[in-house]
Amino acid sequence: MTLIPQAAAAVLLLILTLCLQCAGVAALIEWLRSVTAKGAKFGPIRSAVLVLKSTIAIIILHGLVILLWASFYRLHCFPSWELAFYFSASSYATVGYGDVILPGRWRLLGPLESMAGVLMCGVSVCLLFATITRLLDRDPRHSRKLDHASHPVALGKSSYSSEQSHA
Repeated sequence: MTLIPQAAAAVLLLILTLCLQCAGVAALIEWLRSVTAKGAKFGPIRSAVLVLKSTIAIIILHGLVILLWASFYRLHCFPSWELAFYFSASSYATVGYGDVILPGRWRLLGPLESMAGVLMCGVSVCLLFATITRLLDRDPRHSRKLDHASHPVALGKSSYSSEQSHA
């Protein structure tokens, strides 16, 4: 009957993980919107600083999620915070050295934390990608707009169709 306590703990930890991650990402998005919406120009240094600050905020957010799981492990599985945090961090990052393992009663939580970690890291990568894309879109040197007058695909023509029309 150890599956029921594991399932209950898993559901609770996953809900708390999602709430923490969503709140943190939403706050970061709002901050990024306010910083980038001011109309100020973003040169290379200012853009790099913004990406650096965003990355640090994301790492702190992941640290808080790892601490959440470590708190559970400390309470139910490990005698020290060091072991609990170490196990949580290695599971969350999917490293899983195997030198520290959960007691049999809670062993399904490790792989579950790894799945959550992969998904949360994916959300973070998307956020950084969107930030960098927005910064590039604001920079006229990296504009992705096509020159419609000279680009044949933009006019609905291809080299194949223009060759056939001359034949």
